[in-house]
Amino acid sequence: MAKRSASSVRAARTAPNARRTSRWRKKINYSDIPASTPEQLATMRRVGRPHLSAAGAREMIAIRLDPRVLARFKAAAKRRNIGYQSLINDVLAEHAPR
Repeated sequence: MAKRSASSVRAARTAPNARRTSRWRKKINYSDIPASTPEQLATMRRVGRPHLSAAGAREMIAIRLDPRVLARFKAAAKRRNIGYQSLINDVLAEHAPR
C-alpha cells in the first residue's frame, strides 16, 4: 500500500484537484471527428520544438529587449507570417560578423 501524505492540510488541498483531473483520464472517442482535408493539413504548422537540422539545434537564451522593439519585431513577423523569434534570429544572423 502506498504511503499517504501525513499532512491533512496537503491532502485537503490536493483532493479537489484529484477530483477535477480524474474526468480527463477517460478515453476520448475520436470516431465522430471527420478526417482533415489536404487543404486543412497544408495550412497547419508544427507546434513545439523545431526539428534538429544538419547545422544543429538553436540554443535557448534569455534576452531583455525594449518593449517597443519587441512589438515592432512581432508586427513585422506577423506581416511575414513567421515567428518573431525566427525574425530576430534572421536579423542577428544577417548583421553578425562571420
